[in-house]
Amino acid sequence: MAKKHKPKLAVWKFASCDGCQLSLLDCEDELLSIVGAIDIANFPEASRAVVQGPYDLSLVEGSITTPHDAERIHKVRRQSKFLVTIGACATAGGIQALRNFKDVKEFTSVVYATPKFIETLNTSTPISNHVFVDFELRGCPINKYQLIEVVNAFLNNRKPNVYPHSVCIDCKRNGNVCVMVAHGVPCLGPVTHTGCNALCPSYNRGCFGCYGPKETPNTSSLADWFTAIGLSDDEIVRNFRGFNAYAEAFRKESELHEK
Repeated sequence: MAKKHKPKLAVWKFASCDGCQLSLLDCEDELLSIVGAIDIANFPEASRAVVQGPYDLSLVEGSITTPHDAERIHKVRRQSKFLVTIGACATAGGIQALRNFKDVKEFTSVVYATPKFIETLNTSTPISNHVFVDFELRGCPINKYQLIEVVNAFLNNRKPNVYPHSVCIDCKRNGNVCVMVAHGVPCLGPVTHTGCNALCPSYNRGCFGCYGPKETPNTSSLADWFTAIGLSDDEIVRNFRGFNAYAEAFRKESELHEK
């Protein structure tokens, strides 16, 4: 009997902190089940052994910040049957996308002794700005159980079952008192995608928007709430410009309050 072909998985890194790749390694026991069904063919974070492509599934972490990476992502896409972006950097440009609102040349002239040696783009952009992406998994870092669900969906030829609701739903399920209503604490929970099980609000802190915008976020209504609890326009801008600053909904709302 012919040996059954196992799909080949590749994990790629662009501009990022590696946290989302570590989330995959953090699967531990679940990872043992995954390797039984899939061939981890290219994962430099875990092994120097590399099996040549093409690959059935590619997980891509990180944003595009250099001319070299802008070319490299097209090579990754050509080698990948399915391409899934993982994390805030890959899906929204990451914290490094704060550069998109300022002059990068000014930064490099201040930070580096010889700025001419720095080869970088003026922007940090998500992978979907450059190539077609089959699925985006948000988070900073991603939720490992959501990642397992995505891989499982791929293996079973179905759509990933990753809920699109807001962090507020998780707060209700956990019995959390709303930090914004009860204490006047700024919170992005009403417009942020679920994934962290309302970690920060569970400790009486406002949500920082680590998982990016949920489906159809009403950012203008939330901005009105921020104004009502006493936040200035500058403070509203800073709230929306965090880990997912360049996600469309957050970016547009922050620009409305920028002087």
